[in-house]
Amino acid sequence: MSRLADLPVDTLKIDRSFISRLAGDKTAQAVVATIVSLARAFNLNTVAEGVEREEELALLRELQCEQSQGYLHSRPLRVEDFEALLVRAPAAN
Repeated sequence: MSRLADLPVDTLKIDRSFISRLAGDKTAQAVVATIVSLARAFNLNTVAEGVEREEELALLRELQCEQSQGYLHSRPLRVEDFEALLVRAPAAN
């Protein structure tokens, strides 16, 4: 833990194994909340991987996780399809 501040990282990624259990598992919620708190203490971003359900995203927002990735947002795309998605996407708030 003491070496975390010395590592050249700017983001802590929250493993899908915690995200998939987030909705019904208080232990998973505590782990995610701890990771988010730890990231904030070290001025790091957080990203949750494997978000597949709206309920998971809502809990992550409640826990103040900053970013997420997973099938809820999009299935894997070819480069051309991703570029087209970016062109169609509304501007972020």
